[in-house]
Amino acid sequence: MKIPFFKDNDKEKTPAQTIVEDVCAIKKGESVLIIANPETSAIAQDLYTASLDAGASPSLMFQPKKSSLDMAEKAVICAIKSEPDVIFSISANKLGKDEEALANPYTDAVGQKYSNIFDYLLSGKKSVRAVWTPGLTQDMYERTVNIDYRLLSERCKKICSLFENAKSVKVTSPAGTDFTVCVEGRKALVDDGDFTKPGTGGNVPSGEVFISPVVGKSSGVIVFDGSMTFSDGDAMLETPIRATVKDGFVTDLQGDKEAKRLLKDITAAEKQSATDEYRRNARNIGELGIGLNPAANITGNMLEDEKAFRTCHFAIGENYDGDAPALIHFDGIVCSPTIEIEYPDGTSFVLLEKGDLKI
Repeated sequence: MKIPFFKDNDKEKTPAQTIVEDVCAIKKGESVLIIANPETSAIAQDLYTASLDAGASPSLMFQPKKSSLDMAEKAVICAIKSEPDVIFSISANKLGKDEEALANPYTDAVGQKYSNIFDYLLSGKKSVRAVWTPGLTQDMYERTVNIDYRLLSERCKKICSLFENAKSVKVTSPAGTDFTVCVEGRKALVDDGDFTKPGTGGNVPSGEVFISPVVGKSSGVIVFDGSMTFSDGDAMLETPIRATVKDGFVTDLQGDKEAKRLLKDITAAEKQSATDEYRRNARNIGELGIGLNPAANITGNMLEDEKAFRTCHFAIGENYDGDAPALIHFDGIVCSPTIEIEYPDGTSFVLLEKGDLKI
């Protein structure tokens, strides 16, 4: 199925062509590694063909579907170690953890440690470009890829500029969220669909700005009322989950069966953690993200849900600044939030008001 991308002319691109040509700008002669599961084989084949048509040298490999706590197959880790120019992780759930690097992390030039070769090559060595798609479905792929990336980029840049020199972020919602996020010294990151330079990468579908809270300095109540990530996948929430957070860590979870399920998964991550640091950070608030993809909806699939307009999301577990490693990173959606960015001089800016973007 072809979906119009260029609104002002007759040219049409498939989602795979958009990803290969526009999102990653794959060139003739580049090496492309595509890692997939049987459930995502059709999309992986599309990307293989589009890469081949672009003159690249693609390789396609499959592994069984992995959960948040599973290890990637050794052959997959070895393939990533070959350092292709571009890596596509087209996962039905997760790529899987790097067992070797968990025991002996990679260290970059500035001393940052990485517990997965994928992360080290992307963010540490900055030698690869990458796309990862945990939970991508055919329907989502066809609906959400061909968007206006220029407009998305402009919105992301504007929001990042508003986070510069911010002290904290106040998030409230109709469902009861009342949470203050400390972001002093943190830098906002983007998933804007521009993965054209080595060291850049993100999701497809794209469309969010996100920031890692300062570890141990955020408090309040988060009420997840959209969808939630669990160790074996994502799900719509029939009953909201109310998370009480003190000094940056979840101290209590209330709700129905979903809250019990989340607590069970957090507890499992704590038990499987090899160090006190990993064990502690299984309850860390690791991310505040804002959805910016106009084609995304809340469907019970976090890859799409966290990009949806009129939402924000918080993650429990590992963060993106490297100072809160954990075995998990569970995202949860907050609907119709009001987000107010606060500055050291006492001024503030309302970025979202009951879900409506104010820029």
